[in-house]
Amino acid sequence: MNMTNTLLDERERNLLQWRSRRGLVENDIFIEQFFATYGDQLTHRHAAGLSALMELADNDLLDLFLLRKEPEGALDTEEIKEVLELVRKRKPGSLSHVG
Repeated sequence: MNMTNTLLDERERNLLQWRSRRGLVENDIFIEQFFATYGDQLTHRHAAGLSALMELADNDLLDLFLLRKEPEGALDTEEIKEVLELVRKRKPGSLSHVG
């Protein structure tokens, strides 16, 4: 797959955000803040990393978001690591606007 640094257009970004909805509210909070912070800066490379993360079970995804685990095996890619770094940059206590 050819990863590019070209920005997602609005339709692609909205579709990615819709596909990133989760069953676990904690994951949704991380993802909503991610899109609120970086949505207009997301590239096709970010989309590939986030899409791969969305294949995980909710608890496994939360473990990655909370630094309980690091990506391993097929998930140990630069795209996924870059997305996780952005997700993990949230500021404590800054989730009050989500929901």
